[in-house]
Amino acid sequence: MSFCVLPSGAKTLRNVTVPASLIGQSGDLITTDLTITNGKITQTDAGQPVETVIDMKGAMVFPAFVDMHTHLDKGHIWPRASNPDGSFMGALETVHADHANWTAADVEARMDFALRCAYAHGTKAIRTHIDSLDALASSSFGVVKRMQDKWAGKIELQASCLVAVDKIFKDQGDFPAIAKIVSEAGQILGSVTYPVPDLKERLLDFFHFAVMYDLDVDFHVDETDDPTSDTLRTIAETVIELDFKNRVTVGHCCSISVMPEETADEIIALVAKAGLNVVSLPMCNMYLQDRYKGRTPRWRGVTMAHELNAAGVNVSFASDNTRDPFYAYGDLDMIEVMREATRICHLDHTDVPWVNAFLTNPAAACGFDTPSLTVGAPADLVICNARGWTELFARPQSDRVVLRDGDPIDRTLPSYSELDEIVS
Repeated sequence: MSFCVLPSGAKTLRNVTVPASLIGQSGDLITTDLTITNGKITQTDAGQPVETVIDMKGAMVFPAFVDMHTHLDKGHIWPRASNPDGSFMGALETVHADHANWTAADVEARMDFALRCAYAHGTKAIRTHIDSLDALASSSFGVVKRMQDKWAGKIELQASCLVAVDKIFKDQGDFPAIAKIVSEAGQILGSVTYPVPDLKERLLDFFHFAVMYDLDVDFHVDETDDPTSDTLRTIAETVIELDFKNRVTVGHCCSISVMPEETADEIIALVAKAGLNVVSLPMCNMYLQDRYKGRTPRWRGVTMAHELNAAGVNVSFASDNTRDPFYAYGDLDMIEVMREATRICHLDHTDVPWVNAFLTNPAAACGFDTPSLTVGAPADLVICNARGWTELFARPQSDRVVLRDGDPIDRTLPSYSELDEIVS
């Protein structure tokens, strides 16, 4: 049950609490009024209201969220493909074995289920990675196109291919065909990087296609607690060397947190110089990283978000995996991500407007429309009963209200039983 019932149509939401950065002001939280007319925000302070005025009693309001790193093609396979030991290798091997089940119908059913969850929670834009080896690229990118058409106007969907860097060759193997599929779909070229001996050559072959097809790129990077894994450095150096102008995203970047301080500082400086966008996945990395049987983890598994931000790097946070071998939990709920990222990464007690890392920062990294609460912005809003950060993060905000084009949506989440025949 929602904490309040809002009517459709024009209305003024009086006495709401909003992050100052989202209305173009400095500071933390601000109390204001929001007037909604014809699906747009038409007023952000007290003035002549429309006929319907609702006292929101300090309720927090956010624009609809951006989830820039997900794996919708893997989502919800846990019932048939659980991780045997919670390890990274266990996840890799289990997913690879489950690829045999990934028909277009299977992927489409699970992807649509996930998008319904994200929409109900208040997300408006999503980037998903797509496993593209094992002859999956053509089928799964076809599913992405159908989901884009089905969800048009509700969720803007992007997709990035996911191919291990040691499988990337300019003139042989599967990658040339995968890159062409990505280009024809108008999507993002992606890879997962490991410290292989010929990493630089493989990256040059990767960027050959990114340049040829004029594509943005997205990497999974150094998702390990091995301090010698520094492929992030090589990616940054390659982007600088090539003077690559399109958007470059690097996800995870875990190992930098366990390197010597001076080494990490060098890499962070290169990341900033290269203009890379960093996305941290705190819930998944807390699940996978530093997991050893019978041993309590010593490390939170996340990247150096504060140091990267201080260096001028665009830093975001996202969901990552949901109910698959890489992360057994999750529901594509960006308020959950924001709550857990705040706790795990100590985003509180700082002067940084970290709320942007779940909204405007990922939008900039991906090229989505900028979420905003300023006049003229779409009235695609998430409204919470909480009146400040401590109330917001203390509870899951299950009674939140989501508006799209100014009108409340049905927030009923799909039942997991819908997937019983698919993932049994």
